[in-house]
Amino acid sequence: MKNKPTFIAEIGMNHNGNFDLCFEMIKQAKLSGADIVKFQLGWRDKPGEINQIDAKIINQLISWSKYFEIELLFSIISDQAYDLIKPFNFQRYKIASRTVIDNLPLVKKILKEKKKTIISLGMWNKKNLPIPKKNNISYLWCLSKYPCEPKDLKNLPKNFNNSYYDGYSDHSIGVETCLIAIARGAKIIEKHFTLDKSNTTIRDHALSATPDEFRLLVNLGKDMSKKINIGV
Repeated sequence: MKNKPTFIAEIGMNHNGNFDLCFEMIKQAKLSGADIVKFQLGWRDKPGEINQIDAKIINQLISWSKYFEIELLFSIISDQAYDLIKPFNFQRYKIASRTVIDNLPLVKKILKEKKKTIISLGMWNKKNLPIPKKNNISYLWCLSKYPCEPKDLKNLPKNFNNSYYDGYSDHSIGVETCLIAIARGAKIIEKHFTLDKSNTTIRDHALSATPDEFRLLVNLGKDMSKKINIGV
């Protein structure tokens, strides 16, 4: 399909530190229509915290993602995270909003690999882009508020095709804003993903999509994209 949106299921830390749960989460993300499943690397990873990902866990996630035939992606949040992930030779990277603000030299180092890189700009408030737009860079419009309310989203691009942004990283409740972004030309949609929205281990569960909600997003988004592509 021409210009079919790419859907990223952002598991992030919704595994709650139980990495055995990731098998089922990756499976459900695939069954829900996600193209990519994503985790965060280098955030809340100190001893005793819930996101202590090491090389052994990365290998396990790679194995499960290959089994379910879904691309695996990591947000790189620290220099240590980049040093950990680089030897695995992933085909693309994701850079979180906070990394752009806190560690722009790391962003530039990652981009020297010239791999496809998705960058969220939820905390970027300057007029110019942090890195000039290139073919291997995809920028996501984002707002780093958890959750975003409708009144917070007034600056969502009216036409992504006439903006710096290739897609939208969502922190709102529900899937409606993602669908609005697709209608406005977003080619990448990133949405947090959970198996249990009632879980209060971390705040992300409440603003995440369940498998049923993510499946609804994908099905409606693809159908909308088809109609847009034929000129509706």
